[in-house]
Amino acid sequence: MKLPILQYGDPILRMRGKRLEKIDERIREITQNMIETMHAANGVGLAAQQVGEALQLTVLDVSQVEDRPSTMKLNGEDVDPKAAMPLVLINPELKLAGETELATEACLSFPELTGEIERPKSVFARARTLDWSEIEIEASGLLGRAIQHEVDHLNGILFIDRMNSAAKAALSSRLKRMQKETRRGRRNRQVHATQSAL
Repeated sequence: MKLPILQYGDPILRMRGKRLEKIDERIREITQNMIETMHAANGVGLAAQQVGEALQLTVLDVSQVEDRPSTMKLNGEDVDPKAAMPLVLINPELKLAGETELATEACLSFPELTGEIERPKSVFARARTLDWSEIEIEASGLLGRAIQHEVDHLNGILFIDRMNSAAKAALSSRLKRMQKETRRGRRNRQVHATQSAL
């Protein structure tokens, strides 16, 4: 089932996700819905916060992107990133080191907004999967960047927080407008829900 993606200004996007202790049917269903939602929106990643769930859970899929290659090691073995998609990461922990690079990022919670973000070129991640097995991933390229972007979401950090101050200042009026529209939409939904309940 395709889920609505929360937009900037929704307080859930600023919440740190709760660690999962086990996988149950509800988590499996949320994960499946997140993958479907990400694909429908042509995204390469989606965090649980973006669909209203403050959990340490994210899904990724870089298999459709041809112009920004990725490399990936899974449990120490080189793998074709496309063959490993979609990727489900539960309770991910990252180690960041080495050279950084500037690249363009977008976010499904910020429609039509992009920014140049500096991040480490590669990332080492340890996480659990839907079958609760522990995996280690070393990734660079788009996948490495996407993992960093999504894990930020799980900790309530948004990509605008990583922009330099000049870029953020240039976007401030658009960001304020987005926040207002999100708040207005939330109020309208609450009023509608109250009226429906009467």
